[in-house]
Amino acid sequence: MKHFLKLLIAFFVVCILISCQTRRKESYSFPYTKFEIVRGTNIAHWLSQSQRRGQERENFFLEKDVMFIDSCGFDHIRLPIDEEQMWDESGRRNEDAFILLNNCLDWCQKTGLRVIIDLYILRSHHFNEDVKPLWTDPAEQDQFIALWKDLSDFIHERPLGMVAYEPMNEPVADDPEEWNILLSRTVDSIRKWEPERIIVVGSNRWQSATTFDELKVPENDPNIILSYHFYEPFFLTHYKASWTNLKDFDGEVNYPGQIVLNSKLPEHLRVYNRDTLVKMMEKPLRVASRLNLPLYCGEFGIYRDFFPAAKLAWYKDMISIFEEYGVAYANWNYKSGAFGIVDNQGKPLQPYLNIVAGKEK
Repeated sequence: MKHFLKLLIAFFVVCILISCQTRRKESYSFPYTKFEIVRGTNIAHWLSQSQRRGQERENFFLEKDVMFIDSCGFDHIRLPIDEEQMWDESGRRNEDAFILLNNCLDWCQKTGLRVIIDLYILRSHHFNEDVKPLWTDPAEQDQFIALWKDLSDFIHERPLGMVAYEPMNEPVADDPEEWNILLSRTVDSIRKWEPERIIVVGSNRWQSATTFDELKVPENDPNIILSYHFYEPFFLTHYKASWTNLKDFDGEVNYPGQIVLNSKLPEHLRVYNRDTLVKMMEKPLRVASRLNLPLYCGEFGIYRDFFPAAKLAWYKDMISIFEEYGVAYANWNYKSGAFGIVDNQGKPLQPYLNIVAGKEK
């Protein structure tokens, strides 16, 4: 009898453990369906454009950040990653960086956030460098495809409704056809590994709206999202940015209206308002409508807080345009004292956060 009771108790314990594991697994994996996005934010300066390593890098972006982003009403993140962070020069994975990537995907899968994995900077290509071997060396293009094969091997079991691939951030080729050819090859390769994975594609020369008519979109592929970036007017969005020719500019910038006040220079007399911004987005809007494909503004934002009233007005106009024309978006970026919607310590920067999160009109 005692032996029977022990067996019975053991049976119930096993059943409870199985039940707990099942419930834990169900709560862990959000039931994704289609990859559909509306509003998101870029997780910059973590696995891209950063010298942080070790514990400092690990602590910069944590599960609590994912939970906060989700609580604000965002439905996705765009996650830039750099080749030199993720792989060594021989193409072997830097396991510490891949652990962070995997953790991030796990956190997002718990909350239901979607993720766009964006290969941001290559050893052979930086969007602001003069020399870009990617366009001249076939071996570098082979390496680019190999990186995406490795990413696909790592990510392919994640739900199709959860993760999308963005082959490269802001390609800058002298000839737009160079990007079109490489993009076509990259998409063809990904389709051999993952026929239905969403792929995000943008145009040559910084993913600009002005070059969108030069982009050759892969034909007969419904699993494409078209993407552009928007930082106009540049006088406002990059005022005193150290990496631009505005780093020493001292004019009084205004929006809406004449962009630089108290000046008679032709470029300072241009008038910008909501209608102007829509006009400047006309090419991607037209292409997306013609091809019946979703449109995504993967980056937009203003550097720091030099002209608060103009900055607020611009953000409100941008969000209202996206909402009117059905353009999904991700601001640049989540955490920083410059473009961020929270500062480097994670403190929300109001009211920009509310505007980008769609809570303030």
